[in-house]
Amino acid sequence: MMRVTNSMISRNSMLNINSNKVNVDTLNTQMTTQKKIDRPSDDPIIAIRALRLRSNLSELNQYYERNIPDAYSWLEITEGALDNMETLLREVYVKCENGATDTLTEEDRAAILKDLQSLRKQVYAEGNADSAGRTVFTGYKTNSQLTFLKDEKDTKYEITEPISYEDMEEKNFYSNIVEVPNSLNDIGTGVTIPDMPQEYTHKRIRLSYEGLGDITADNLTYIDENGDPQPLRDFEISVGGMAAGPDIVTNMSYADWEKNDFAVGEDQVLFFKETGELILGKSVADQIGSDKTKLSITYTKEGFAEGELRPEHYFDCKNITDENNKIEYTKEYQEIKFTVAFNQTLTVNTQATDVFDASIGRDVDELTNAVQAAIAAHDKVKKIEEMQKEEQYSDPKVQEALSQWLEAAKKEAVYADDNMQKIYANGITKFQGYMDQVKLARTDLGSRQNRLQLTENRMSNQQTTFEKLKSRNEDMELSDIIIEYTAAYNAYQASLQASSKANGQTLLNYL
Repeated sequence: MMRVTNSMISRNSMLNINSNKVNVDTLNTQMTTQKKIDRPSDDPIIAIRALRLRSNLSELNQYYERNIPDAYSWLEITEGALDNMETLLREVYVKCENGATDTLTEEDRAAILKDLQSLRKQVYAEGNADSAGRTVFTGYKTNSQLTFLKDEKDTKYEITEPISYEDMEEKNFYSNIVEVPNSLNDIGTGVTIPDMPQEYTHKRIRLSYEGLGDITADNLTYIDENGDPQPLRDFEISVGGMAAGPDIVTNMSYADWEKNDFAVGEDQVLFFKETGELILGKSVADQIGSDKTKLSITYTKEGFAEGELRPEHYFDCKNITDENNKIEYTKEYQEIKFTVAFNQTLTVNTQATDVFDASIGRDVDELTNAVQAAIAAHDKVKKIEEMQKEEQYSDPKVQEALSQWLEAAKKEAVYADDNMQKIYANGITKFQGYMDQVKLARTDLGSRQNRLQLTENRMSNQQTTFEKLKSRNEDMELSDIIIEYTAAYNAYQASLQASSKANGQTLLNYL
């Protein structure tokens, strides 16, 4: 049997007391912090698991508390702008329905004109909506507005605009517009039949801007069967049984064309920089339509008005305002994606080209011009009728001449009313299409909002789950700690008492 000495008892007692004391200290720390470990070395497995759970929870909180709310904000602002845009388009659509009737009074025309002028200023303004200073419809260029916020007379762009057979439409042109005579000399002998207002109809392609710079035939191309651009002058059309390229005229002014009674050869293409229009001869238009030809035109524009679209958001273009520092833009689809969950992204932006058609503004302008022309024509009729009642024009010959002037004015008014009704009837289809475009964008936006809602719900559930896992891994119940602490403290006190008794007696007490 091994001999147990007092020193051994003393040493073992101290070890036991210290062990119990350490246990009490550990449980005291746990009771204070309510955590299982105070340092990684206390339990490496718990420490490693805690690091992983905290890292995942931190990433999840970033998604749930920051990224998802930011995505919601972007989508809600976009939805508000689309809702406003649809309302504006619907108002124009209603004006088109009203303007397409033949029962408009003078007051009706004036009311439509006033409303259209007001709507024109707002039509693209919704495209400048922003989220926390970031424009939501301009792709990656979130620091750039969709439209010019003020007149910029010196700003100059070189723009390459794609066009196609689908952009062709009929347009009416009118010559011999009546100028109301102001004196007997102006009345003269009246208006002869050849000098009466005349109507001409041609196919045209309207560009997105007017007031353009000079171009040459080389600036106008078509896409061949191989998908390569070729000069339009080499586009073969059949005229009089012979195949030849069209005659492209780019140096005629609109005023000179009007003086020439809006004449267009069958094989001609006329470009008017003032109005931003291509007028197509019948053979050219028929060939482009039958071949379903896609074209492209490159032009310059210097000077932009407030509210006009910035070209870089719609076309391949160059800002050449500073010849020594040209800025080139390439039109591309630019998706802004937010990471809203683990390995999950969501496109939050809607591109302006998907919603705000570049033709909307010019269509509203044409509707406005049509109403103004009708108002002006009817004003001429009223003025001449009033002149017929004045004493100074009571001479029978003068009355006969005024009757001819009145006939010309009424003919112009009939043309103006008919043209207005046609443009508004055409506008019904166009603006229905624009509204459908906005509705489609809203539908797509709604589906993204639904996906984001589902992701948010999933992230909320995951956040709760990770919080529970983290708590289960790191935390301790206070009631459990108190029980363990009480047991450890009692063991510590017992060890002290046992040690005092064991070490209080030595061999000398028995000698």
